[in-house]
Amino acid sequence: MDAYAWWFGPLAALLAYLAGSLSFAVIVSRLMHLDDPRSYGSGNPGATNVLRSGNKIAAALTLLFDGLKAFIPLWCVQQYGAEFGLSGGTVAAVAMAAFIGHLFPVFFKFKGGKGVATAIGASFGIHPLLGVATGLTWLIIAYFFRYSSLAALVAAVFTPVYYLLCDGVAWRSEPAVTVALGLIAGLLLWRHKANIGRLISGSEPRIGRKS
Repeated sequence: MDAYAWWFGPLAALLAYLAGSLSFAVIVSRLMHLDDPRSYGSGNPGATNVLRSGNKIAAALTLLFDGLKAFIPLWCVQQYGAEFGLSGGTVAAVAMAAFIGHLFPVFFKFKGGKGVATAIGASFGIHPLLGVATGLTWLIIAYFFRYSSLAALVAAVFTPVYYLLCDGVAWRSEPAVTVALGLIAGLLLWRHKANIGRLISGSEPRIGRKS
């Protein structure tokens, strides 16, 4: 096994990327005979835009599966990685790969979503308490301000902060994972640049508003 152990990390990252490339906003919409989410609203293949179709079940399923496609690969690495000599660097690589897969999905011509649900799923996969903290941050901001994009931006920025602050309390932080969370936050902010402009101008649509 040792002679081939160097394959396990790249293979895990590749599988995570392929899982991340499953755009469940499009898949769920097709299975439920809804319009393609890329054809209305913001055009973003994500749960918030699917919600604009008026179908809450489709939006909830999109949110769930977009989160699970990052959580499941990370859970597998966390549970079984030690048997194959995988380290915190692999956890970081798998988290990044699943997130990048969502942003640039190979199955959908590399045109993906903004990665909010996938980022939250990754935080749960890194540690359940980190996922709870990230998810609650999103929910609190979304509930009080009714802007999904603002909630995503705040949650993205705070996730690596939570990870560092709880080092030695809830978990032992890994430098590679810290970098990955920072990169995910940066990419998420970049994908929301148009939303940031609309938030500043006051033209950003609120949660629940149909196209």
